[in-house]
Amino acid sequence: MNFWSNLFYKYRRFWKAVKTYLLVAGPGLIVMIADNDAGGITTYVVTGAKYKYHFLWFLIILGPVAYYVQEMTVRLGAVTKRGHAEAIFAAFGPGWGWFSLLDLVFTNWLTLVTEFIGMTAALSIFNVPPFITVIVVIIIMAFMVIQGRYWTWEKIVMGFCILNLIYIPAAFMIHPSATEILKNSFIPHIPPGGITSDLFFLFLANIGTTIAPWMIFFQQSSVVDKNMQEKDMFLGKVDTAIGAIFTVAIAFFCIIVTGTLLYGVDIESAAQASIKLMDINKYLGTFLAIGLFDAGLLGAVCISLASTWAFGEVFGWAHSLNYKVKEAPWFYFFYFIILISSGAVVLIPGAPLILITLFVQVVSVTLLPAALVFLIILLNHEPTMGKYKNTSGENIINIGIVLFIIFVSTLYGISTLFPNIIKIF
Repeated sequence: MNFWSNLFYKYRRFWKAVKTYLLVAGPGLIVMIADNDAGGITTYVVTGAKYKYHFLWFLIILGPVAYYVQEMTVRLGAVTKRGHAEAIFAAFGPGWGWFSLLDLVFTNWLTLVTEFIGMTAALSIFNVPPFITVIVVIIIMAFMVIQGRYWTWEKIVMGFCILNLIYIPAAFMIHPSATEILKNSFIPHIPPGGITSDLFFLFLANIGTTIAPWMIFFQQSSVVDKNMQEKDMFLGKVDTAIGAIFTVAIAFFCIIVTGTLLYGVDIESAAQASIKLMDINKYLGTFLAIGLFDAGLLGAVCISLASTWAFGEVFGWAHSLNYKVKEAPWFYFFYFIILISSGAVVLIPGAPLILITLFVQVVSVTLLPAALVFLIILLNHEPTMGKYKNTSGENIINIGIVLFIIFVSTLYGISTLFPNIIKIF
């Protein structure tokens, strides 16, 4: 009887912990899975087609990197009860605050354009005109935000996050070489062809789609809007860690699909990869197209809110999804302005959409160090963070991330300006 009583007690404790986690879960999972947006999926399919499985080891490294960056936003948001833009203005003054805000809005708007590029391209495969896609997406996103409750919005977004996992069964359908995948997953190496400007471009693009400035602003504002407290930090970190695992897994399996079936094929976009895959297996091609649309929608949902939350914090507008439109008119006005303007770019005849998609990932990573420096300084401000400030170990890791990104960005610049110098490696 004692055994069964003890087992039942442990079961109740476990179930209580699960229910508590489900109450806190959301910001970490959403920001990490939405990180695999339309630009990210394009980056992965191009990477797989060009370098097969040779980037898999690099993706595994990027998972912990993304976690260490994002878990800082959980602590900062829960302690300060401020979004990231507001925290920067308060700590560094309006000069650096405006630099950070305008940097964010510029990169976010460009990234939003890529989300619409991905969504229109995905549905064009099914003969849906781009202008119909743009209109329908804006209507969907309007419905998600104007209902006036953060929790409802979060549940809808979590549904789209589940759909983003469609690449995992797609990879198992093609029976790739497990031995080759394992070899390329755990042994760091330079892909065949050596160090080139193309290699650095894809290295930067993969970093840029795994860690982006909008993620820092989005998750911290999401933590505040959800009203997470200091006692919720541990589960918030767990939520972020689980999300990091999913974001790497999705990228991992996406590269496996194109690396297995399209290696050596000249691929410029995820939509093009979907069409080519349909010639091989119509279900695989359809899965990739559906996943591309969902990725673009997830990215658009989160990136548009990251900018809107930031502007609301700086200008003192009511800036919560818990407000109705009439209670926060400027918040929703700005939200729809950036949404409609970015969607309109996709409808411009002759716009270089594919180039924009890959270029945005590189722009994002080159601007990332500035955002990370602000974040690290804020997390080391003891009067603000108290016992939750960064430890020495966390500082070493996060400063190392910043230096690594600066180093790779610099090498990419050198490889672009002096391609013959890079070839010696």
